[in-house]
Amino acid sequence: MTSSQNAGIATDGIDFTVRLVAWILFAAMVAFLLNSYLTFWLEWPGTEALFKHFGGDERYLLSGNTLLLAWSQLLIYPLALVAVFTFVSAGPKRSLLMDSDTFASISAFIIRAAFWSVLLVGLADMVISFMRIEEMLSGWISEGLITQLGRPEYRSTHVHYPLIVTSMVIAYFTRSIGFHWLAILVVIAEFQIVIARFIFSYEQAFMGDLVRFWYAALFLFASSYTLIHEGHVRVDVVYAYFSDRSKAWANAIGSLMLGVPICWIILSRGLSSKSSIISSPLLNHEISQSGFGMYTKYLMAGFLLIYAISMMVQFISYFLRSVAVIRGAEVPQLESAPVH
Repeated sequence: MTSSQNAGIATDGIDFTVRLVAWILFAAMVAFLLNSYLTFWLEWPGTEALFKHFGGDERYLLSGNTLLLAWSQLLIYPLALVAVFTFVSAGPKRSLLMDSDTFASISAFIIRAAFWSVLLVGLADMVISFMRIEEMLSGWISEGLITQLGRPEYRSTHVHYPLIVTSMVIAYFTRSIGFHWLAILVVIAEFQIVIARFIFSYEQAFMGDLVRFWYAALFLFASSYTLIHEGHVRVDVVYAYFSDRSKAWANAIGSLMLGVPICWIILSRGLSSKSSIISSPLLNHEISQSGFGMYTKYLMAGFLLIYAISMMVQFISYFLRSVAVIRGAEVPQLESAPVH
């Protein structure tokens, strides 16, 4: 075995092809998300409208700037493929493990940003909801602003989104994910409901909303982190008796044939139209029926989006790492993989 193979360096067409497949999967996901944003949030016509336009559907006849925008959206996909091929071709000495660690780092950043977002947004929205229901805001802000805070669109734009951007900055400089702290906060949030209800006979809708908000985040965001650390429960008793190479084959095939397609199903079904299960709540800033609860229900639909994206990226990382094992590279144990 050569030193380059020990280091996991790409030495032939197989490694090149594997890296190309991995980066194409990632680029296709990014292109799809960008197209969904342009179509549903910025109201561009979309690639589907372009196909129907050339298919003769009179309801989707495009012209002028609208047709140009539709073509621009379609070109995103081939441009992404060209960019991926150029990147992979320009770096032939980049190893499978290096790419695996890159994808793992991307996934970890997404999850760190999501963690800080739900922490800061949850605390801020809880305080606002509490002060609104107890009529404590009038001494601090104007009546007009109090009314605006009761509008989901305003609170999302002026409170939630700035905190999410701040969370991205924190995630960039802070490498610890801290899911154990979120688990503790879920327990504390539930405990304060018990204390307030049975000792002080006090309970409001926002208290239960906070528990559900944090618990959903803990369950969905920790999945990709748990995957790279081999923390998910395996029900296949045969797998435990496999050799390292056989395990790598099972993981590579499972990631590519099962893991990635599941993530694609979530993304494609959740963002297929404005009325889909993910896009509709996000576009409409959906909230719970209680007007004085937390205004974060729409973000919980976005949790599915973060789950699918982070798991997709982590499955790609898992696939590359498994192929590196098959190819004979000396790979660190998954428990010590650099996901932070």
